[in-house]
Amino acid sequence: MAGGKSKDGGSSMRVVRGLDVERYMGRWYEIAAFPSFFQPKDGRCTRATYALEADGKTGTAYKADPNSDEAKLKVKFYLPPFLPIIPVVGDYWVLYVDDDYQYALVGQPSRKYLWILCRQTHMDDEVYNQLVERAKEEGYDVSKLRKTPQSDPPPENAPTDKGFWWIKSLFGK
Repeated sequence: MAGGKSKDGGSSMRVVRGLDVERYMGRWYEIAAFPSFFQPKDGRCTRATYALEADGKTGTAYKADPNSDEAKLKVKFYLPPFLPIIPVVGDYWVLYVDDDYQYALVGQPSRKYLWILCRQTHMDDEVYNQLVERAKEEGYDVSKLRKTPQSDPPPENAPTDKGFWWIKSLFGK
């Protein structure tokens, strides 16, 4: 039903079915993304590391519909980063992951957020362009994509600003 409204409010979107959560765990580097209020405006070396908890669940993500095989997840994080007191829940839909779990395209039903992720700090242009094309097919305005500068080799430690970038970004700094 292309172009129709889905029950979650967004137009129909193809998502991964049968996501192997264990293979999806680990380090992912942000290659490009739509700008968002919860990430630094000059984001560099942005990455995420996912891990399963002892009970087999992820600490801040869960399936939106436990009875579905679709990779439509809900994620929970806290704001502001330096004093995490306000819980925020958002959609994290895996729109594409390659067979080797090296590249991923992640979005959500309103199409306000989009991420191109890779296990390495850099991605071949051909793969990048294929993912951008897939995002276009799903109705994303890819002109909003901004490439994320990554260092090579990647830094081992997280930034030490304790989230003060978030306050600065509210004021356009």
